[in-house]
Amino acid sequence: MSEKQKLIVVMGVSGCGKSSVAQALATHFKIEFVEADDFHPLENREHMANGLALNDTMREPWIALLQAHLKQSARSGRSCVMSFSGLRRLHRAKIRDLPFDSLFIHLEGDRQLIAKRMNARVDHFMTASLLESQYQTLESANKKETIISIDIDQSLELVIADSIAAAKKQMTM
Repeated sequence: MSEKQKLIVVMGVSGCGKSSVAQALATHFKIEFVEADDFHPLENREHMANGLALNDTMREPWIALLQAHLKQSARSGRSCVMSFSGLRRLHRAKIRDLPFDSLFIHLEGDRQLIAKRMNARVDHFMTASLLESQYQTLESANKKETIISIDIDQSLELVIADSIAAAKKQMTM
């Protein structure tokens, strides 16, 4: 019997460093990197670029595309690291139900720190004006979910090191 493929989900509000940390984990473990933002339909990207938050109906096609891609990765025998906001429990459950041994790592930090980082970004469709809506949408883990929290109020190198250590502790990589 073959062992399930691994899926590490690096989650959190926009601007917390998900993409940077997920890319570093994928490189470290030599597995596929999936940027969930790349799966947003154009309409969603334009909506957010105009400073408007998505609603759950708008998120559903995005989640479906992510599920399809990840199912194909699992069928192909590929483990993955995904950068994914994971704001809603329902969406995390849909990802958790895929055929992977999954680990969710939540990058958490002070709102002012994240706002500062968002304001420093260039060429990203998510505007800093949406940060408050991200926090309002974020649902904390319930008793059924295991999510490892990593404090981002430290250097990126230490956030990555903490994330690698958490993945090694929780999964056989």
